[in-house]
Amino acid sequence: MRLFFGQLPRGRALRLRGAALVLACMLQAALPAVASAQERTDALVVRQLDFTGNDNISSQLLASSIETTKSALFATSGLLRWLGLGAKRYFNQRDFEQDVLRIEVLYKRSGFPSVQVDTLVERTAEDVFITFNITEGEPIRVSQLTVNGLDTLAPEVRENLDVDLPLVEGDIFNRAAMQASADSIARRLRNRGYPSADVLVGYVVRTSELEARVTLDAIPGVRARIGSVEVQGEERVDGSTVVSLITARPGEWYSESDLFESQRNLYGANLFRLASVQLDTARFVPGDEQVPLRVQVTESPPRRARASVGYGSNDCLRGSAGITFRDFVGAGRILDITGRVSKVGVGSPLDWGFEDSICSPIADDTIGSSLLNYGVTTALRRPAFLSPNNTLVMTGFVERRSEFKVYRRHEIGASVGITRETPVRRLPVALTYTMLFGRTVASPFSFCAFFNSCEPVDVAFLSRTQRLATLSATATIPRANNPVNPTRGYVATAEVTLASRYIGSSSDQQFTRVLADYAWYRPIVRDVVLSWRVRGGMTFSPVHLAGSDVPFVPPEQRFYGGGPNDVRGYQRNQLGPVVYYASRAHVDSMDGLGQPLHPDTVQIAATGGNTLAVANLELRIPSPIFSERLRLAAFVDVGGVWQRGATPVDLRITPGIGIRVSTPLGPARFDVGYNPLGLQQGRFYVVEPDGQLTLDPGRSPYRLEDRNEFTFHFAVGQPF
Repeated sequence: MRLFFGQLPRGRALRLRGAALVLACMLQAALPAVASAQERTDALVVRQLDFTGNDNISSQLLASSIETTKSALFATSGLLRWLGLGAKRYFNQRDFEQDVLRIEVLYKRSGFPSVQVDTLVERTAEDVFITFNITEGEPIRVSQLTVNGLDTLAPEVRENLDVDLPLVEGDIFNRAAMQASADSIARRLRNRGYPSADVLVGYVVRTSELEARVTLDAIPGVRARIGSVEVQGEERVDGSTVVSLITARPGEWYSESDLFESQRNLYGANLFRLASVQLDTARFVPGDEQVPLRVQVTESPPRRARASVGYGSNDCLRGSAGITFRDFVGAGRILDITGRVSKVGVGSPLDWGFEDSICSPIADDTIGSSLLNYGVTTALRRPAFLSPNNTLVMTGFVERRSEFKVYRRHEIGASVGITRETPVRRLPVALTYTMLFGRTVASPFSFCAFFNSCEPVDVAFLSRTQRLATLSATATIPRANNPVNPTRGYVATAEVTLASRYIGSSSDQQFTRVLADYAWYRPIVRDVVLSWRVRGGMTFSPVHLAGSDVPFVPPEQRFYGGGPNDVRGYQRNQLGPVVYYASRAHVDSMDGLGQPLHPDTVQIAATGGNTLAVANLELRIPSPIFSERLRLAAFVDVGGVWQRGATPVDLRITPGIGIRVSTPLGPARFDVGYNPLGLQQGRFYVVEPDGQLTLDPGRSPYRLEDRNEFTFHFAVGQPF
């Protein structure tokens, strides 16, 4: 376009030239938008985006690597489109053509040099349906993977540096997995004292032979220890307290994971709103044997108050309140006071006359759980007690809690506990002393149905006020590579609980309880994990209650077996000694007809035992389909619970299979256990109309027949 202004006055010509220039710029800016609108092919909505032939790369990854996007579910579903909800994604011809190249590049970087991508596009007046047909071709595989630079390291440092890498010999030559392998070695070196560690990547690809040789050259640098620690941002909290809360401490070997753990500890101390622990790059010189750290914190307010109110059909009016004092009298102490009340408006002493209105459902409770529920807890937490590795927690509480027409429980007590965890060996040890006074009010039926205490001696014991003093010690050795989904290593735990009159317990509340657990994990081939666990416990008691030849152990301190994390051929707590009960009306009606009791009307209550033995063996393999998110499992569980000295050892074997689905919270699993033997024999009780229990000697011992041999479990997380 050419404009001529030569015959106009100079000022007017300049003004017109300026206006023309602005118009030309506006037209030039508008042209891409017009072209983009044309490329969108009259705003066709992408209703379908599918991939076929992609055996080695998931459809989710392919969809996230291209520009063309499928419209939201509400915009694509035929039943829901009329609602007009959901984001619509429009078809762009230029992006679509480049998407073919994007998929090809992704496949070639993933080890498929001869990949071919075809497309199938179906258009209507308003919509477009797209399918990418992929022919992957033969992949390039890693014929040799060499890791150099680790031979000069000390044996304890070099151990397991190059195991379980994302890329191993025989795998498809995926460049992302190759770089991830280099990053894994570098990260492991930085976690073992080498802050400047790096790994260089080299490879040679022979496309004609479909093989690749990969070399990872590790450059560890100089091993260094933590040096000075500079704290910034503290105001009320002393800097020495901040240093005592972190696991990366002066004199220890540098570890990048310790920096993240230290940051987590600072947040967990409930003293800071923001916290970061980093290598001080301004003072650090690569090659030095001392690594300076910088800790940056922003303190939380010194006090935090909270309160809530509500209403529940079985609680009537309820509320809670609490206050937290941060850095209470210094040294990072946390004082927390919490109180709660419920049954307000009908339960004495806060009886506001609501029993005939909004609180009427709980006014006729014969157990007494319509009384006011309350609870007050005071806890004082002291970090770095006597040592930077120790944390002291002191707690006192008083409460009355209840369940409508089931039970009422009164408790008052206090506890003192100390936890020690060394930053190097990661061996947490806890020692806790607890003194508790408590009493439970309930009907015999409630004790049987809800507390698994059906025997008269147990009911009588739980119905009177008890003084229980316990000294508990726990220790854990966590050596698994992942706390949520472990594939290598082991975890060992041990727990001992002592209740004795020498430490304040009553004469009929004396026992020693020992429990140990060891779980082991190891990949036997790529992505196939073999794991096993052994778990055992014993309880010893010198107490013999009247009418019983078996040493008495409180029901809550006994062992129970069965469930999704135990012997999976049994439902929770149904492995071991059990009793059975049914209503008087059903028993009399069946006796009158001369027929056996219907299994669906017979209830089961576990009575527990003083000895536990469980062993699990499980093999986890990737699924043939959706292998990135779905895994299969086969297992065999062996275990038993029994009363030492009263019943014989009875071990049950239950094999089974399961499915594991990866979720952000851990693997969600579905297990099916096969149990051909059923439950153990036990006493049979009849529930009288007034809630009392009557032993039926004619049916004792009783065994529940006509049961399903398969047991189903749903849970989140691995079983062990």
